[in-house]
Amino acid sequence: MKIVEVESFVLHAPIPRRVTDAFNQADKWGLPGVRIRTDEGLEGTGYTSTLTHGDFAIKDILDRIYAPLLLGEDPLDTQRHWDRLYWSDAHWVGRLGITHMALAAVDIALWDLKAKHCGLPLWRLAGGHKQGQVRSYNTDGGWLNFEVPRLIDEMSRIVDQGWSGVKMKIGKDDPREDLRRVAAVRDALGPDIDLMIDVNQRWNRTRAVAWAERFAEFDIGWLEEPIDPDDVEGHARIADATSIPIAVGEHVYTRTAFRDLIVRGNIGVVQVDATRVGGITEWLAVAELANSYHVPVIPHHADMMRVHQHLGVAHPGSPMIECIPWLQELFHEPADIRAGVFHVSETPGASTTFTDDAFAQYRVA
Repeated sequence: MKIVEVESFVLHAPIPRRVTDAFNQADKWGLPGVRIRTDEGLEGTGYTSTLTHGDFAIKDILDRIYAPLLLGEDPLDTQRHWDRLYWSDAHWVGRLGITHMALAAVDIALWDLKAKHCGLPLWRLAGGHKQGQVRSYNTDGGWLNFEVPRLIDEMSRIVDQGWSGVKMKIGKDDPREDLRRVAAVRDALGPDIDLMIDVNQRWNRTRAVAWAERFAEFDIGWLEEPIDPDDVEGHARIADATSIPIAVGEHVYTRTAFRDLIVRGNIGVVQVDATRVGGITEWLAVAELANSYHVPVIPHHADMMRVHQHLGVAHPGSPMIECIPWLQELFHEPADIRAGVFHVSETPGASTTFTDDAFAQYRVA
């Protein structure tokens, strides 16, 4: 079996409402990616995600550097292709960011194609640790632009739908306002709901050390991205200053960086995202690394849970995944979520296949 076509694309899809955190704001989701076809008629789809910034830079890497290296090759050799693309000409201009996100799109497409070739859903091919189900927590009610009444209303409705874990954004200019918001949410939800908080890198090391432990009285499951994810020593200082586990990973791009954050930074939750870390191949490597240190893997999901539902079921180190239930209407098989639990499809592949209508409607020329 040989690769005969590598078709890149960019989709811009609207999300249900405008949302903000301490770092970003969005009303659209960008999906730059690739469809890889073989001489046997199989097709694999992979993509990364943006807030529509840099989409065409990613597409350019796919077209100019990665596609020529894939044509005529056997698509099943996923590790070989990962290494060839990582050490390609793209390595000179950037081992992280745009080049790595483009690599993620290719790698996900190849795994999707491999799973289809084997007649298996990705979760079975990648390990099959759980029997097709994985718990999730929901982030969609906790946005920073929501005033407290709306925050409580939306998060309470999520709990009423069956979720037992929720996350909210913090990172206001005055941390006292964050404390008041978290206190109000905890009071409204009660003690039996897991509550996580996410700073989205808004704090510096000094503020994080001074303020992190003040949130502990609200029984916080983890404190996410308190500072720049590249500041390994800073994470160690914060971990020493609070009883709350520190979670990092959505902006971490390599297994080496994860190694340092686990070993030297003492982080408590690994949030590795396949669309950022270079795809499924590297995600599995990071998950194995984290599992060897008994640190749970609870992935960030810029793919809208398509691939990560499979990975959460597949790997023993992943007890839970994130859920923001957007854009499910773009795909042939929307996620099946019941009372906060993903029931992952038995359909062969990685659940990344778009409907023809959605692909045509949201594709950007």
